[in-house]
Amino acid sequence: MSYETLLTEKRGRVGLITLNRPKAFNALNSVLIGELAKALETFESDHDIGALVLTGGTQAFAAGADIKEMAQKSYIDCYREDFITRGWERTAQCRKPIVAAVAGYALGGGCEIAMMCDFIIAADNALFGQPELTVGTLPGAGGTQRLARAVGKSLAMDLCLTGRQITAEEALRAGLVSRVVPVGSLIAESLKAAEKIAALSLPIAMMVKESINRAFEVNLSEGIRFERRLFHASFGTRDQKEGMDAFTTKRSPHWTHS
Repeated sequence: MSYETLLTEKRGRVGLITLNRPKAFNALNSVLIGELAKALETFESDHDIGALVLTGGTQAFAAGADIKEMAQKSYIDCYREDFITRGWERTAQCRKPIVAAVAGYALGGGCEIAMMCDFIIAADNALFGQPELTVGTLPGAGGTQRLARAVGKSLAMDLCLTGRQITAEEALRAGLVSRVVPVGSLIAESLKAAEKIAALSLPIAMMVKESINRAFEVNLSEGIRFERRLFHASFGTRDQKEGMDAFTTKRSPHWTHS
């Protein structure tokens, strides 16, 4: 499919989605969010895709929601159209693993979209922040919730109340990102990570993702019970039999994703 605000391509078993509004620093308007939802659905329904990479440009992953588009909305406008909810949460709802490859600005909605992915690989020029308070509102796509879970209460309060931005290295120390790489290596390193995931069993990778996400929804005992049930369920897959047989016979496994 061709898109107005995105570029998409398949790299083997990896789907690459690039936000493409460079003149607006990839500001997240309704067209982009709608197209992102469609691109995610297309890759999610493609049985030949095992993992995704979501990225932007070298100057901006996404500098936030499009202020010009939302500035004149009223409360009833937001309520009627379910603003921010519809389309925005599609990234978090994707069952296949998603790597966010972030360079430049990841602010406001851009930071929130990145946090909806399963982990973030940051370029050394990346900047993260939730500056919504400086324009008279607050994060609305999970910024106060996912950020607090990722970096803790104190830093989340700092970022959301002051609007300050943190560098990739500070984000790494805080646990917001999983690794930092040179900006010129960002896409290659992110694709390499996604390719490693996609080369393994897709159903089991999806179970891993579901189980880790569950840890943020329930208490420890319920989370362990959920993990245990998925662990048991994995023994009903062909890939579990193949993986363990390959290990014991000292050969490379041949995954059938079933």
